[in-house]
Formats: sequence, structure tokens, C-alpha cells
Amino acid sequence: MHSIYNVIVQISWFFLKILALFNSKLKLFVNGRKHSFYLLDNAISKDDKTLWVHAASLGEFEQGLPIIEKLKNEYPAHKIVLTFFSPSGYEVKKNTSAADVVAYLPMDTKKNAAHFVKTVHPDIAIFVKYEIWPNYMKALEKNKVPSILISAIFNKSHKVF
Repeated sequence: MHSIYNVIVQISWFFLKILALFNSKLKLFVNGRKHSFYLLDNAISKDDKTLWVHAASLGEFEQGLPIIEKLKNEYPAHKIVLTFFSPSGYEVKKNTSAADVVAYLPMDTKKNAAHFVKTVHPDIAIFVKYEIWPNYMKALEKNKVPSILISAIFNKSHKVF
């Protein structure tokens, strides 16, 4: 099943890059990810302590903001790394003072997930709402990084569950 997921991610990424030629929001989505690793590589050193918070978009950021602020106060020696999936979050909050580093989350491929976790080397990963990315979860588990999902509601009647 995981292999099928990885193929779907690769195919999706291929088509997203094509569709981005015709859609300004998708263009931000695709082009923003081209700079994610450059940004992270230049903002985080191997000696930095980091905490990673991921929000899909602006609404999830707002839900996670009280936790980000609490982490910033409780762990002042740590850099807060904030990632977004959507341009609606990143473009509005890319200069937020709530985090030390703000970037698009690279697509959920095995290679990206391994590189991201190695680069960011978080002490903990916090996902807001329903952001569960299998390759990132596996990379975090492999590196023994605890992961937390916040602000999610699981309902038995929902078709996904």
C-alpha cells in the first residue's frame, strides 16, 4: 500500500507542475517548494535545537498558534520551524514572528522526508489537524522523533475512519 502511495505522490507532483503553468495558486505551491531546502539548509545548523510545527494552511496555523507561542516561551533555546502545505498559509505567514523558520513542506516523498528530518533534526514534530504524511511519519519514527497530532477530531461516522 505504501508503494502505491509513493507512486501517486510522484504522479501528482508531475501533474501539479504542469497545472502550475496555468494556475497562479498552484504556481506558488510548486515554486515555493523549490526553495524549501535552500531556506532550511541556510537557517538551521547541525548544532541548533529545533521544534517542528506543520500546518496545512492559515486556519490550521491559527489553531496551532497558542501552542507555537507556548513552545517559544518554554523552549527559548530552540528554533521553531513552521511548515505549510498550502500557499494560503505560507504566503500570509511567511514573515511571522511566531517561528524562526517558515517554509513550504516539501512533497511527501521518501527522499524529501529523509532530507527534511536530517536537516531540521527536530526534537519533536507537531502536526495540526489532519496533516498526516506517511513518508514524514516514517522518517520521524526512524530518527526516534516523537510526533504529536493536535486539534484533530476523529469521528467513527467519518468515511475515512
